[in-house]
Amino acid sequence: MPARLSPANPARLHLVLMLVLTFSTGVIDAVGYLGLDRVFTGNMTGNVVILGMALMGGDDLPILGPIVALVGFMLGALLAGRTLRPSTTGWNHRTTGLLLAVGVVMLAVAVVFLAGGTPRHGEPLIVAITGILAVAMGVQAATARHLNVKDVPTVVVTSTITGLAADSRFGAGTHPFWGRRLMAVVLILAGAAAGAGLLQLHIGLGVLATSVLTVGVAVVGGILGRGPRPAPKAEVPAGEAAGAVR
Repeated sequence: MPARLSPANPARLHLVLMLVLTFSTGVIDAVGYLGLDRVFTGNMTGNVVILGMALMGGDDLPILGPIVALVGFMLGALLAGRTLRPSTTGWNHRTTGLLLAVGVVMLAVAVVFLAGGTPRHGEPLIVAITGILAVAMGVQAATARHLNVKDVPTVVVTSTITGLAADSRFGAGTHPFWGRRLMAVVLILAGAAAGAGLLQLHIGLGVLATSVLTVGVAVVGGILGRGPRPAPKAEVPAGEAAGAVR
């Protein structure tokens, strides 16, 4: 295993895993917007904008879908926050369990799509799946936030692009984390392209790909992401301990 991704270097591993989740967000958002009646399940900024335009009657945009996605995402983030409340920042068995749960939910949705065909826009099943996927993405986003990998929130890159430009050589000139910022932007773009391509084959394939990536992140993070355990303290003989007290 490369030293940079070894258990002794969890920060580097966390970064790679969060970049993988960023790619998977691009996939699932492409599936949501193109296959679930123009609704994002990961990018809530997009849903707020769509909802605002829809309320003014813009271009027959959906109203129910964005509302369901917003409520579902907030519910998922709330559940994850409550679950992680006793934990310190970083990877632990709770973060692993939450990401595994997200992967399992994605897998269940993929099976529904693959077994039942592609539902039509406006069907109750589409609205229900939108809510379920939004809950899952809310859990993922809150879990990623708990891991606290700088400039890789996994579900949105607006702040990342802002930092990339503002801190560049032509901006403030400090350009910290420019590599990870650029990778986050490129990967969410690549994920969206991959999701759109998979949608041409079947709507369930993009969801299935997201499930596989999320489960993979959870498993790798659960095995390697906690970092080295502290060395056990050496036992001091009782006689020596008594002498030390004297």
